[in-house]
Amino acid sequence: MKKVKSVMQWGKILPLSSIRYYPPQFTLRNMEGVKNAFEAGHEVAVIVFKLSNLHDLIEQADSQRHIKFLKNVKKLFQTVVEQTVNPKEFITLHDYYGEEITLVITVDHDRHSISNIDILLKKITDEVSETYFNQYSTAYPTFDVGYMFIDKYDYSIQNSIFRAHRLAIGMAEKRKQLEINEMLFAINNIITKRSITLLAQPIFDVATKEVRAWELLTRGPKGTALEAPLQLFSVARQTGRLYELEMIVLEKIFQQVKASRCRQDIFVNCTPITLGNIKFTSDLKKLLQKYKGISPKQITFEVTERDSIEGLKNFVFNINVLRLMGFRIAVDDTGAGYASLNTISELMPDIIKIDRSVIENIDKNSVKESMLKGLLLVAREAGSLVVAEGIENQEEASVLTRNNVDLAQGNFYARPAMFFDEIAT
Repeated sequence: MKKVKSVMQWGKILPLSSIRYYPPQFTLRNMEGVKNAFEAGHEVAVIVFKLSNLHDLIEQADSQRHIKFLKNVKKLFQTVVEQTVNPKEFITLHDYYGEEITLVITVDHDRHSISNIDILLKKITDEVSETYFNQYSTAYPTFDVGYMFIDKYDYSIQNSIFRAHRLAIGMAEKRKQLEINEMLFAINNIITKRSITLLAQPIFDVATKEVRAWELLTRGPKGTALEAPLQLFSVARQTGRLYELEMIVLEKIFQQVKASRCRQDIFVNCTPITLGNIKFTSDLKKLLQKYKGISPKQITFEVTERDSIEGLKNFVFNINVLRLMGFRIAVDDTGAGYASLNTISELMPDIIKIDRSVIENIDKNSVKESMLKGLLLVAREAGSLVVAEGIENQEEASVLTRNNVDLAQGNFYARPAMFFDEIAT
């Protein structure tokens, strides 16, 4: 029997022949996967990989075999995607035009950070380039990559997919096309008008059920494509406005803490890119001067464990300065990323936040409970308090109690509330 080549499609294996070239208007087959992701409360990202040195690669190959060359590159790309992308997050892979491949994935904004996507994309492109070079020993394929999230509020999913695809192409090619200008205008408008909203979710003492702290969560303008934090911060990052956005968020937090006269601890998410910015500590000191009465000891900066701190020149220096100023440091998403133990040993954080992926169904999974016990031992050795995130039910909460976890947050205890100045008194 003839062996049929295959590729992932909606979580299934389909013949490679089903991957077709599409007409100029991008059409996504089986949009049910996008709809299902939205119904589950997730986001969907359209990612474009564009071969940037295609012509150089073809020149090194036999001109009569360039079609076969393209097929080999794309076949290799498909194989790498199958090995790299979590099947639960995979929606579809498209071969679109001669130089472009489009990947569509589900993204849970509660579990993923912006750089989590960047790390995945770099892993895919590096693996494709390295494997191709090892097989053909000619040159490394290089890719320009761009991504955009599908607007779930659009009247037409197909229209929103088409727009996200064009935006992703624009990001990959760095073209100043209309859609990119619109996105730049949108993020610039948010920054200029400081039009963000803060939600607050309480963090409870597991033993006493008392509120010990609040985590402040950011949302963009309601009902827009940039309302969800993942879209908001990814666009800010791709357009070079991330630092400005995060400083606005920080000032908004200071405003609300002072207005509410809150005396409980405040947890603030901050990317390593911003924490490592050479201007960060001096800008933070200016905020403390502006909002006198807020003690640094009240503020904990959460460093997401999914973000790499490698190569950030000023990051460790700034962390040390923050500690000298009195701020506390937490490592977020522990157990979900790629370098948790290394990050913990590097930072020796005051607080370790255990990711929802470890906690989910922990009452039914003895291995997960063993992981929890191991992380608790690491925390004790580092002198860190432990916060368990994403508690959804009594069964999960009971596991925390019997393991003497310090603090916990999640919808089982309380959902994020809109008006922080009303609840944190």
